[in-house]
Amino acid sequence: MGLFYHFRIWVLTICLVFQSGYGFYLPGSYPHNHAVGDQLSVKVNSLTSIETEMPFSYYSLPFCKPQEGVKDSAENLGELLMGDRIENSPYLFKMYTNQSEIFLCKSDPLSADDFKILTKRIDEVYQVNLLLDNLPAIRYTSKEDYVLRWTGYPVGVNIQDVYYIFNHLKFKVLVHKYEETNVAGVMGTGDAAEVIPNVAKRDSGPPGYMVVGFEVVPCSVMINGDSVNKLKPYDKFPNKLKCDPNTVSMPIKQGQPIVFTYEVEFEESDIKWPSRWDAYLKMEGAKVHWFSILNSLMVITFLAGIVLVIFLRTVRRDLTRYEELDKEAQAQMNEELSGWKLVVGDVFRAPNNASLLCIMVGDGVQILGMAVVTILFAALGFMSPASRGTLITGMLFIYMILGIAAGYVAVRLWRTIGCGDSKGWASVSWKAACFFPGIAFLILTTLNFLLWGSHSTGAIPFSLFVILILLWFCISVPLTLIGGYFGAKAPHIEYPVRTNQIPREIPAQKYPSWLLVLGAGTLPFGTLFIELFFIMSSIWMGRVYYVFGFLFIVMILLVVVCAEVSLVLTYMHLCVEDWKWWWKSFFASGSVAIYIFLYSINYLVFDLKSLSGPVSATLYLGYSLFMVVAIMLATGTVGFLSSFWFVHYLFSSVKLD
Repeated sequence: MGLFYHFRIWVLTICLVFQSGYGFYLPGSYPHNHAVGDQLSVKVNSLTSIETEMPFSYYSLPFCKPQEGVKDSAENLGELLMGDRIENSPYLFKMYTNQSEIFLCKSDPLSADDFKILTKRIDEVYQVNLLLDNLPAIRYTSKEDYVLRWTGYPVGVNIQDVYYIFNHLKFKVLVHKYEETNVAGVMGTGDAAEVIPNVAKRDSGPPGYMVVGFEVVPCSVMINGDSVNKLKPYDKFPNKLKCDPNTVSMPIKQGQPIVFTYEVEFEESDIKWPSRWDAYLKMEGAKVHWFSILNSLMVITFLAGIVLVIFLRTVRRDLTRYEELDKEAQAQMNEELSGWKLVVGDVFRAPNNASLLCIMVGDGVQILGMAVVTILFAALGFMSPASRGTLITGMLFIYMILGIAAGYVAVRLWRTIGCGDSKGWASVSWKAACFFPGIAFLILTTLNFLLWGSHSTGAIPFSLFVILILLWFCISVPLTLIGGYFGAKAPHIEYPVRTNQIPREIPAQKYPSWLLVLGAGTLPFGTLFIELFFIMSSIWMGRVYYVFGFLFIVMILLVVVCAEVSLVLTYMHLCVEDWKWWWKSFFASGSVAIYIFLYSINYLVFDLKSLSGPVSATLYLGYSLFMVVAIMLATGTVGFLSSFWFVHYLFSSVKLD
């Protein structure tokens, strides 16, 4: 923690120096200081449900619209890909000014279509998501002495086949008095104040306030539509409105309008601006995360012991050649070495579909590098949930930049297998640039047609499709070709032994070797399945995932386990004179993707029981397939590269007759 802490302080200091005294804040997290009476505008995001996983526009339901018309807020690439559609709303507040019984609007009489879609959204448990100063509205409920936190509130509720809508909202806005004029104090960096220069003091005047909390209590209040005919929006409702979240009294009926009202209460809070997201990011199950890490460490220690024995034996055998032993001892030693020694002329024989292996390893390096860099930056706090879409945008940007690494690794491995022949490097680079993105494009396009057919905001707009294709072919592909060019110019890796012209026959095995390869994936899966549950809950259950520090540790452990598993299996195959280790080393660790996909199906059946409809299930399985393909390429690459290094080391360090 100390290293991360000081790293962030130095980043802040450097940015302040370059900005010549202007305050630096992480993207999307700039504090807004409001004077008393300043207007605060509430924004709305897409309606979401864990039962369908398909977001819809807020204004697809007969809610009140702003008088100035519906306007989209600025959205980045990540927000659009995640299905966020942030728009303005008619809810208006005045800073630190309590208001009650505010009339918002009366809808038109519900048509048959409006009534049908409204009742359908209530049955599918859709949530309304509101935003104030970039803070989602949070709702607290009590259950068996436990306080549960939810973001958003339900559209309505169905009780005994009667549909009730939550037409009155009781807001509570927590504000903190603006006092600090030092960036270190605002950022909460504490004792780092000495290293960060002061920002010029603001003009003295009335105190300002910052929004540090946004709570909502939805109520269903019976209001007769005729009683508001003379009221204009934001007029005070003539009667007292009692907001009781435990009772509902406003049923929706076809042909009748709905009256919407709200009230807002401001409360000064001790919560400081840097801590305002704590309510959303409270880490639950920390002990479970540590248990997962300790479990992984036990697996790593066990595998490391096996690897250590392998290396000690090979080194010992190498050294004993120079010792004076009697002939009987030497004969016994040579008999022990006969397993992997016999494949010395075949161990570096080019595998089947060598170009495909090179392409998959290159893409695996690109995906693994993207994951490591993204999670590291997220763990340092540079991709906070406060900045919507930055995680996805950052992943895309890093992935495109690392196209250089994909092209370099794929082409250099291609030249190594071809014993230095650089012919066809451009073709390998081009295929590496299109292999995984092509699979992703095919899966996502298919799923997008389903979302388009459902009129969901989760569907990627056609203009964004064009942008993604341009990013792919104008940035990612050229960078991959540049990486391939450098890979073609770099010296290939020399093999320590020669390859025979005639391949050696592999002895019959007692059991299928691929069975062992597929079973090896259980060990890497055991290191991440606990963390995988939290990630799946974040993606599909609408929970905020922010324990990237734990995730970074688990990822490092996963890489170590994949390397060890693949290395041990490669050694076992060589000992039974099976020299076809190339693809088996890749899938020994890459087979973890099979178990992740099986776990995804298990999660669908037992944890997402409420997921309704074939479209929702297809979306879930499609996104899961996309995820496991990426994981297979990344973990398989780790296993192959570690095995390649091991085989090269084994046959170059041990003296062979």
